Formats: sequence, structure tokens, C-alpha cells
Amino acid sequence: MDLRQKIAESPMSGYQWLVVALAVLLNMLDGFDVLAVAFTAKSIQAELGLDGAHIGTLMSAGLLGMTLGSVFLAPLADRFGRRPLLIFSTALSALGMLMTYFAHSVESIALWRVVTGLGVGGILPCTNVIVSEYSNKKWRGLAIAIYASGFGIGAMLGGMSAVVLQDSYGWRSVFLIGAVLTLAAVAVLMALLPESVEYLLNKRPADARARLDKITAKMGLGGDWAFPEAAQQVKKAKVSVLRLFEPNYIKTTLLIWVAFITVMAAYYFISSWTPALLEEAGMAKTQSQTVGMAISIGGAIGSLVFGVLVSRWTPRAVLIAFALAAAGAVFAFLSAGSLALALAFAVLLGALMNGCIAGLYTINPTLYEADFRNTGVGVTIGVGRLGSILSPMIAGGLLDAGWAKNDLYGGAALVIALAAVAVFFLKPREQG
Repeated sequence: MDLRQKIAESPMSGYQWLVVALAVLLNMLDGFDVLAVAFTAKSIQAELGLDGAHIGTLMSAGLLGMTLGSVFLAPLADRFGRRPLLIFSTALSALGMLMTYFAHSVESIALWRVVTGLGVGGILPCTNVIVSEYSNKKWRGLAIAIYASGFGIGAMLGGMSAVVLQDSYGWRSVFLIGAVLTLAAVAVLMALLPESVEYLLNKRPADARARLDKITAKMGLGGDWAFPEAAQQVKKAKVSVLRLFEPNYIKTTLLIWVAFITVMAAYYFISSWTPALLEEAGMAKTQSQTVGMAISIGGAIGSLVFGVLVSRWTPRAVLIAFALAAAGAVFAFLSAGSLALALAFAVLLGALMNGCIAGLYTINPTLYEADFRNTGVGVTIGVGRLGSILSPMIAGGLLDAGWAKNDLYGGAALVIALAAVAVFFLKPREQG
């Protein structure tokens, strides 16, 4: 029997949910590691005598590293395996956190933040792909949504722990704890994480059959399966970023890039600028910060709601609906006449936007053949990261140029609607 089809149609086993749980753990640590500077910015600024531009540089350094890791590190998983690259990337992230603990200048902190980001950039596409490949067809969307929610949960827990740690032990303790936890995750991965089934089927290393027999036994599928005949040809196919621009991929490449860039740009503009814009419009500082937190809370809910819905409808259809609803929710948020309504619409907007991100993570792996999947997913996430880096800066420039708050939010709604159009024309491949 075709092993891919067997996994797709069989009930999810405890072992498969363990793989999902490992991915959630890594995503939580990523949320902690990437946003550690945001949690400690004021303390770093006070100790080193930095200005706002320096702190902005330190925050951007991690995002730059994530972009580079997604584009250049993640594709190596298609050559050497998802498991070894995940272990290496997690260790790299731990190294960056540990060396930040010892850093005493803005230059050295920025360097090690790039290294941390490189590790996270390698982790995200691998976990996205491995969750997709180990999930059955019915629960794949929910599994990826649960995995996607880990980043926000990790960021939230990191923020809470950072307050406690800094008060007692200083800002460096946040990075030390992050390094210790991430190193512990390396040990857990080495003990528990299996290799990607798709990688073993396509690349066929010498011990592929034995490793797959062990994996299928743990999944309760038994050993009644055969290597697909076409795999030998796929094994020799080139793994190159240039393959994204071949005739059979270029339309898919451009559409998913547009979808990722627009969703990330809108999400990061809304989450980054909303408290400041509301305060500027006359709302009290504490109230504006509460609305900002409501967006984050909604985000954690939204990805899970998306996962439940895709167990009944296709991820593509649910994603289009979420994107269009998010565009409408932007205008509902702007029209809120009270704090209670603003909070309600902020939760709704955060939920719909983060649901869109979960949807992109769900669809992204289905667009590429198995031998090329990590390359396609990694480069797409890296390109999408440009939207998250550039949109807050573009918004600041437009404000300086005289744009009003409502104009910026209207532009964000238009950008989200553009994502819905791009997804509408996407044709996902059948993935088991």
C-alpha cells in the first residue's frame, strides 16, 4: 500500500500527536527567543546607554536572521533531512541566546540576535513541513493550527517570565533561561523526533526501510507497505531555489509570495502600530495597550478556530473566508464607538488575522513536491517575512507624509483582500 495514502487516511495515533507536540514546543521557544529583545529593551537601553534607533536595530536583527535562515538554511533539509536540520537549527538558536547573555555591546548583541534568528528561520519551515507530513488528511489543518499557536503562547509566557526574571536577576537572565530551555529542546529532539516520512521515501538512504518500519510501527500502521515506483526518479530531481521559477511552479510561487507578504504586512502593521495610533487619537495609554493585548489574545484563539473549521471545509476556502472577514473587521474596528466594542473587534480582528497565518502555514506545504517541500516552504516564509519587516516602517513613513489613522487601516484592509484574491487562484497539489 502507498504509505503516504495510508498515513493520510488512518486515524491520528498518539505518536503522530507527539510529533505535533514537539513542533509546538519548538514554536513556543521560537516565540520566546525572537521576542526576548522586546521584553528586555528598556533594561538593555539603560545599561548600555542606547537610543531608540539602537533598540530598533536589535529588534530588526532577529527578524533579519529569520529571513536569512528561512531562505538559505531551510532548503538544506531537502538534501540532508528534516530531523538533522531541526536539531542543528535549534542548537544554533540556543547558541545565539547563550552568547547574547555574555554580550556587552550593541554590535555583539546584534550579531548574536542574527544568529538566533538564523536558527529560528531554519526551525519554522521544518516544523511546518514535518507537522503537515505526519498529520492525516482530516486533522492536518487542526494540527498545523495548534502548531502555529505555539509562537504566540511562547511570546506571552516569555513576556510574563521576563518581568519576573529581570526584577530579580537582570535582563541577561532572560537570555540565559532561553538558552537553557532551547538546549534542553535539542536533547528532547535527539531522543524523540523521527525523520520525515516523505524524505525517507524520496531520498531513500541506506537504512530507509528499517527507519520507516520503526516509524510505522510506532504509528500503529504495521509494515504492509511498499516504496512508490516513481520515487527513484524523484530522488534525482534537483533541489534548487531556481526550481521555484520553472514554468510549472512560477505561478504558484508568485501567488503564495503575494499572499504571505500581504498577510504578514497587514498583521504586523496592526499589531505593532495599533496602541500608538489609538493613543495618538486620544485614547488613554493603558486602554490603548489593553486593545493591543486583545489583538494578541484573539490571535491565539483564531488559529485554533481555523484548525477546527478545516476539519470540515478545505483550508483554501476557509483561508479566503478569513481574509475577506478580516478586511471587513478592520472597518468594524475603526467604527467602534466605545472601549468595549473596540476590545471585542480587536479580539475578532486578531483572531481572523492569525487564522490567515495558520491557513498559509496549512496550504504552503501542499504546493510543492515532497523532495522540494522544505525549499519551497522556507523561501516563501522568508519572502513573507519582508512584509513583517517593512510594513511598520512604511506605516511610519506614511504617517510622516500626512496619512491619517483611518487611511492606514483602510490600506491594511485592501492588502488583506489582495491576499484573498491570490489564494483564490492558487491550486494546491494533492498531499495524501
